[in-house]
Amino acid sequence: MQNSRSPRSSRIQWGGACINAVLALTLVMPATAQTPADRFEAEADVVEVEIPINVSTRAGDPVRGLALEDFEILDQGEVQEIVDFRIVDLATVTPGVSRTEIERAVPATARRHFLLLFDLSFSTPHSLVRAREAARDFVINNLHPTDLVAVATHAVEEGAQLLVTFTPDRAQLTRAIDTLGAPRLLQLSRQDPLRFMIDDPGLTRNNAFTEGDDASPAASLQDSVIEHLRIIGKEIAKAERSFSAGRVSSWSRSMGELARSLDNVSGRKHIVYFSEGFDGRLLLGRRPDADDPSAREDLQNIMAGNLAFVDTDEMYGNSGLQNEVAQMLEQFRRADCIIQAVDIGGLRADLPSESRARKVGQDALFYIADDTGGELYRNANNFGPQLLKVLERSSVTYLVTIKPRDLVWDGAYHHLKVRANLPRGARLSARAGYYAPRPFKDLHQLEKGLLAANAIANAELLNDVVVNVLAAPFRANLESAYVPVVVEAAGASLLVGHEEESLPIELFAYVTDDKGQMMDFFTQRVSLELKARREVFADTGLKYYGHLDLAPGEYLIRVLVRNASTGRAGVQTVEVSVPEYEDAEATMLPPFFVDESRWFLVREDSQTNYSGSVIYPFTVNGEPYIPAARAAIEAETEAELCLVAYNLEPEDFDLAGQILDLDGELVADASFVSFERTVTGIEGVDKFVARLQTGGLSEGEYTLQVALSNETGALHTQQVSLVVH
Repeated sequence: MQNSRSPRSSRIQWGGACINAVLALTLVMPATAQTPADRFEAEADVVEVEIPINVSTRAGDPVRGLALEDFEILDQGEVQEIVDFRIVDLATVTPGVSRTEIERAVPATARRHFLLLFDLSFSTPHSLVRAREAARDFVINNLHPTDLVAVATHAVEEGAQLLVTFTPDRAQLTRAIDTLGAPRLLQLSRQDPLRFMIDDPGLTRNNAFTEGDDASPAASLQDSVIEHLRIIGKEIAKAERSFSAGRVSSWSRSMGELARSLDNVSGRKHIVYFSEGFDGRLLLGRRPDADDPSAREDLQNIMAGNLAFVDTDEMYGNSGLQNEVAQMLEQFRRADCIIQAVDIGGLRADLPSESRARKVGQDALFYIADDTGGELYRNANNFGPQLLKVLERSSVTYLVTIKPRDLVWDGAYHHLKVRANLPRGARLSARAGYYAPRPFKDLHQLEKGLLAANAIANAELLNDVVVNVLAAPFRANLESAYVPVVVEAAGASLLVGHEEESLPIELFAYVTDDKGQMMDFFTQRVSLELKARREVFADTGLKYYGHLDLAPGEYLIRVLVRNASTGRAGVQTVEVSVPEYEDAEATMLPPFFVDESRWFLVREDSQTNYSGSVIYPFTVNGEPYIPAARAAIEAETEAELCLVAYNLEPEDFDLAGQILDLDGELVADASFVSFERTVTGIEGVDKFVARLQTGGLSEGEYTLQVALSNETGALHTQQVSLVVH
């Protein structure tokens, strides 16, 4: 990592690198113990397992009104104590306006997850292209605001390719469905390591189209996708185009790997599998068919005693293949996945010669769906309305939490059994078990990525690594803002369980607008050589400076920091409002406290994360300073703070403030021992410097509220969290 000196202080050093992943678990780890100063001191050694349970009537309607005493959970046959019980009824969930309220309206494990999986090996290009319509309609019109969806393709030769990870962003999802990952149809300038973004957000905001017009953009897109699929089909044909047992065996192995990775995603996963199916006779044997000459010949040989001439695999299915597919389906069940199979062969008119092939393909699809608790939809034209029943059945979730005793971190599978007092005829659906945690280093890269994406998508606070974030919109021009993002990660929490002198840290941030669309991101991987500086790092930690480019609007920034060796991670979110600069209304940013702590400082890689010129915005009278992501100051001292405002009147301003407790009650008036307006040299931009006196404040957490006023009495108010220790 290369460093360069900051012009403000010899203690300030910046560095850079590049990143890849982050964290969230189906096994819910309790938060680390913290002091008021957010310093890590201890870690609980228990693991909580959350079990989502759906109960429905024979007609498929959700059963409401069950209580804690109606359920009993057995882990490996041993009854467990239920430590938490919650009911999530989507019919009564009305998320608020802000993105934070929407993301946290439903617990992560109770959120519904859908993976739209397009089978490139056992489907024709035209069937796949037409299947997009049903998938697109499902994403746009049928989902609850809290549902998360992912899009993937699967080919025997390449395995599963995740196009877009589980996300609330309907625009990126529809772009993935429209293109099926064809590279030349996508224009994302930077590769997203977690695959929240498949294309530039400017192209995904309004990508609705109408089929049928040969001159329309939709017709051009459809032709391009068909050509993309034909190229893939040719590569598949090189390996072996026939539906052989060997190819089905490879398919089952790669699908099993996908299932194992999906175990790292919280909650129940519905795999909507778009395929024409492979030859089910390889798995299930031959259907009784008097018109089938092979069946008549085998029957004659059996009656004549010529058993050597009878192909038992063809009659009864390949037993080895049956075992492999059974193991694959068991992996899906263990990962709490349900396969909903959609026969996309029904989207085209059958020729007489294709009718029997379609039937045996449906046999295979029905087998894999039914064995995981799902259903077969024989006509994808009606897929949306049929799947509405699945949505209805899963609209009420009973979320039961247990704490297994003496759990060994060996990755072993634990069988769960749910007993319940149910109404007559009711059907219960719950996860079949869970995997014990295993060392982070043993996880596959896809698993690590899904853990990271899961944490980002759910926007749930995770404090295994203590993270604080500062983000504020500085006017770049009349159309957009330059939003610096300052991230602080406590060193002590990053070092827990880490013995090596080299400390690899992964950090990245994603920002969504009020519709849940991903608008920008940055990622970084940093490797710190601690050696003799380990104690210094433990006392402070990593401080990172990155930025986002945003148009006027309301946003939620999601930040994750992870120790890339141990997997310990922290997630923090912050809301940012970018004003309409064209309105020329007076605005003020939150106060920025000057930070004099000895952090290990790293700055974004400008070549990777920014293509334009950047002016560092945290300056006073031309001198840079480092802002605190969370203001933590000593009692009985003074702290320097800076205010930035736009479009103020030229009159003199006074500064006043109040100290509030966490309940919003007044503790004291803020005491400023100095206050001055500085010269910026930039039209419409004002900066103020003040010193806050903390005398009389006891240790604790507060809110500092400040207000600028002039002779006319006009007020411009902002606030910031404040910790006194």
